Amino acid sequence: MNLNIKTCYAKKTVYACTMLTAALLFLFSAIACAESLQPLNRESRNKHGELSPGSYPLVTFIELGSVKCIPCRKMQPVMEAVQARYGEQLKIIFYDVWKAENHPYAKQYAIRMIPTQVFLDRNGKEFFRHAGFFPEVSINQLLEKQGLKPL
Repeated sequence: MNLNIKTCYAKKTVYACTMLTAALLFLFSAIACAESLQPLNRESRNKHGELSPGSYPLVTFIELGSVKCIPCRKMQPVMEAVQARYGEQLKIIFYDVWKAENHPYAKQYAIRMIPTQVFLDRNGKEFFRHAGFFPEVSINQLLEKQGLKPL
């Protein structure tokens, strides 16, 4: 009988520790997720409270792909050309979603195929998304509709 009581307490202790660990993991992952979903706020104001146009990108272009994917590799020179054309008006971010450290970005942006391009306004709000190879001419048209000016 005494052995059954000890076994019962041991099972309850293991169960309590497991539940506590699960709760802590949930809490920390929720905090990390909330921090990663904060909008990009790149704006800067001068002494009169006006936005300083050169101090933030008007558009953030996020490329979710892989260096091992052929269409993704074909996007690399396109991204370089677009960055050169618009300079500081545009920020380009590339995430290799086949690397473990970038898996959260694939989940955050709910990608279904690579490459996927996500375009955010200066407040971090998505305004356009494209899956597959995206030609430079089409990207330029999209960015100029958002007010970007070629240098």
